[in-house]
Amino acid sequence: MASQLTAVWREFRRDDAVRAVVVTGSGTRVFCTGIDREAVVEQPSSPYSIDDPLLAIGPKANDLWKPVIAAVEGMACGGAFYLLGEAEFVVASTEATFFDPHTTYGMVSAYEAVYMAQRMPFGEVARMSLMGTAERVSARRAYETGLVSELTPPGGAADAARSAAAVIAGHPTEAVQGTVRAVWSAREAARAQALAQAPHLIALGNLPPKRQAELFEGRRGAGGAGFRLR
Repeated sequence: MASQLTAVWREFRRDDAVRAVVVTGSGTRVFCTGIDREAVVEQPSSPYSIDDPLLAIGPKANDLWKPVIAAVEGMACGGAFYLLGEAEFVVASTEATFFDPHTTYGMVSAYEAVYMAQRMPFGEVARMSLMGTAERVSARRAYETGLVSELTPPGGAADAARSAAAVIAGHPTEAVQGTVRAVWSAREAARAQALAQAPHLIALGNLPPKRQAELFEGRRGAGGAGFRLR
């Protein structure tokens, strides 16, 4: 799926008929939960090199400067923030929830935290990153803190996002893409500097894969611990 997303963004970049994009999940239960826990990602032997297969799944990572709107139904966690972090804005249904499980499983929330720090107040990002699976941020709270720009009834996020995309697509595309670049340039320097630190923090802070798997299996074997919806 990661390679497919990369290919799609690059295709959209070259297609002049595409003027705005809506990214959403399949169905209403889940928007995105990140990388499959069963997936094996071979890493270089050097601690100074980290290969993250999700780094290229977002539109900006593929030099796409056409506006992208994320429509979230259901659960968005972990790797979902690579997509949410590179969308222009997020529309969510009232049943959407957001959380970052990394610390629960012995992993550093680096890229995800950086992406969300561009969207939410510092304390909100820190809390979501540190609480792991113990808390989920409700759609209402996400709206209050700026992660979500519009709330819809259940099942309505994609329609609302498409409606906004249709309006944007009706504007002159040169002006739209220039505006997208201008908005992103306001934060790009700090974002790029923070993302550059991410692989080093992951190399230092992540538990060995075997221990991560044990924590994951232990939680799943217990039926999954409960969580607080905030």
